[in-house]
Amino acid sequence: MKRNLLTLISLTLLLSVSSCTIEINDDAGTPTTTNPGNTSGVLPEGGKLSGEITSNLTIKKGNYTLEGIVKVADGATLTIEAGATFTVSTKVTSSLVVLQGGKVIALGTANEPIVFTTENKTPGGWGGITLYGRAPIKAVNGNTTAVSEDGNAISYGGNDANFSSGILKFVRVEYAGKKINDGTSETNTFTFYSVGDGTILENLVAYKGTDDGFEFFGGTVSAKNLVSYGNYDDSFDWQDAWSGQNNSNWYAFQTVTGNFGMEIEASANVDNTAPKISNITLIRDANTAPEVAGSSEISAIQFKRQGTGIFSNVYISGYKNMGGKNAYSVLIQEDTTETNQVNTGKIKVEPLTYLNSDNAGVWGYAYPKTNPKTFTNATGVTKVSLTPGAWATVDGVNLLAALQ
Repeated sequence: MKRNLLTLISLTLLLSVSSCTIEINDDAGTPTTTNPGNTSGVLPEGGKLSGEITSNLTIKKGNYTLEGIVKVADGATLTIEAGATFTVSTKVTSSLVVLQGGKVIALGTANEPIVFTTENKTPGGWGGITLYGRAPIKAVNGNTTAVSEDGNAISYGGNDANFSSGILKFVRVEYAGKKINDGTSETNTFTFYSVGDGTILENLVAYKGTDDGFEFFGGTVSAKNLVSYGNYDDSFDWQDAWSGQNNSNWYAFQTVTGNFGMEIEASANVDNTAPKISNITLIRDANTAPEVAGSSEISAIQFKRQGTGIFSNVYISGYKNMGGKNAYSVLIQEDTTETNQVNTGKIKVEPLTYLNSDNAGVWGYAYPKTNPKTFTNATGVTKVSLTPGAWATVDGVNLLAALQ
């Protein structure tokens, strides 16, 4: 009786000095943290990540669960060490969101990546990873702020181009794309709202999400060694005049279901800074169909609404006509985008090699065009080269196999 009383007193004192919620595991007799505002600053092995993180928290190598919308608050840093694996609950709306001023330091390795997955391994199970920064944007009508479309309705945009939201290295996110709001919209696998160039994004895998693999909403951040594999919508997407200048080694493998390899717009802002990406490989597996049967969203790279991009060493393969629609290496949607962006040198896709695809040697246009831009397959363009390892392997399948 005295022993139980002492235990109760100790637990009462702990709760009085901590903002966390403690859940007692009756089987093991040990507490697990359900809200990580604990005094130790370390989530116990096998613990549950949920709620709002308001103070620094470290997650070490091991297995964990993530449940609900986990937010890293302004001033807090979430550190995730190599080899940490999270099984995300799909019974509730779940996602990992780093708010403006919060940071995530997720440092995996090629052989010990940081992985977010789900139990049922079904695309669309959760909301993926979303970062908010304080870098500039140009939204519709040139607005410097906008409201996010990820279901959190957070205002984003700022004036610090070099702002850091942390580091993501060797991180793989699986089966994201949770439907939100009216049920017709989905979150992306990785989403970056006004993220600044002080943020490091390297060796990231977006695997089988039901919306875009990677989407940038303005900001200045750059990203290297990206893998977008089997995502239902676009492999890479941006708007709000994203302007990252130091991007390299982007690889997309579209299979079963997929729309554009890249969908590019600047929210109709004529005056924008063209992002730069060196080394792009876009591969469309045989019989890959768009989300909507008969859709024209089957080309490799689409530019619309004043979208821009300076792309070099581009390798494209497998884009075939389907459902009565034509597939192109590059598709320009409006003559205004051609006039303001192509003709001023803010859209370039060269050198380019376009293989095993229809409509070779010519760009496509979604409006009448008498003199389409032509090109000759460049020599010396090769597929992207990426480091092999567990970071790009799912259930024994090497995601980089098509690059060999």
